Amino acid sequence: MSNEQSPSSARAWLVITTLDDPDTADTLAGALVKQGLAACVHILPPGRSVYMWKGNIEIDSEVTLLIKTAPARLNELQTQLADQHPYDTPEIIALPIERGLPDYLDWITQCTS
Repeated sequence: MSNEQSPSSARAWLVITTLDDPDTADTLAGALVKQGLAACVHILPPGRSVYMWKGNIEIDSEVTLLIKTAPARLNELQTQLADQHPYDTPEIIALPIERGLPDYLDWITQCTS
């Protein structure tokens, strides 16, 4: 997991991961919010993922988590996700949020401080 510094323009981060079932997603999302690593985790309904794994094309049902966090918590969130994730090689993608409703971005910071 990369520990690169957050760009200074990022007011918050959107972290994306996928899981194989809604119950695991609920448990992980609740833990991230309770620990203050995420202000909010939006769990999307199951979708189909088509991907290459160990030389084979796999097709599975997965739920997607959209996790909102502050720059100061990004590295810890990524580490926690990697440690708690049931996949051998989990999708953990972090996208900087450079603009948004200021009150909402402030709320993310407040919830993860």
